[in-house]
This record gives sequence, structure tokens and C-alpha cells, in this order.
Amino acid sequence: MSVAHPDPAVVELRLSARAALIPTVRTVASDLAGRADFDLDAISDLRMAVDEACTTLVRMTTEDDALTCVFTVDEDSIGVAVSTRPAALGAKVNTDSFGWRVLQTLTDEVSVIGADGVEPTTVGIALVKRSGVAS
Repeated sequence: MSVAHPDPAVVELRLSARAALIPTVRTVASDLAGRADFDLDAISDLRMAVDEACTTLVRMTTEDDALTCVFTVDEDSIGVAVSTRPAALGAKVNTDSFGWRVLQTLTDEVSVIGADGVEPTTVGIALVKRSGVAS
């Protein structure tokens, strides 16, 4: 896969919402960042952020549901949107948690997916890591 293309490259993973599968998502994040010439610190930050986002969402769903991870690789950044169906209707990502602070520290942008509905059927986390911006 060449990331030097003018249009963003999109990679989508859909896997069972199980903690044991999170390393797979981390590995994909690392590989994409390496191919996009991110420095080692940025790759590490992206890996940890993806791990935190996935872990947060796996805790909110059941193993029977799926975790969807969409990576958008642009010229100087990687966007990641991780989402799932919450086990409890109306569940929301806690933006006052330590994990949320970790996401804010490791990424250049982070937001909640599904926060605008009263009872969202999908909940998720979107983040962006830029290659040239120090965390």
C-alpha cells in the first residue's frame, strides 16, 4: 500500500469486541504509521491511543458485538474512528475519565462518536494523530 497517494487511504477492520483482539488493531495502527513515515514517538503514541480507545469501547459492549476500526491515512496524519454498539442503550464515553485524558495527551484531536443522540445505537471515539506534531 502506498500512502504517497493524493487521496487518503482507508483501512477498515471489523472484529469481535474482545480484549484479546486489541493487539491486532494496535499492530495495524503501527504498520500504517510506519508506512506513513511517522517517527517512533508518534507511532508509539498512536499505538497507545488506539489501545485506549479500543479498551474503553470493549468495556462498553458485549463479546457478541463487533468493534469497527476505520483508519484514514492522509499525507501527514492518521485518523482513527473506533465504534461499537453499547451493551446499555444510551451509554456514553466518559470524557471525565483518566483514559480520556490519556487520549487527549497522545493525540492531536479526539472526540466522541454518537454523543449527540439521546440514546445512540453506536458509540465510539475518533482521533487524529499528525506525523509532525509533538504530543
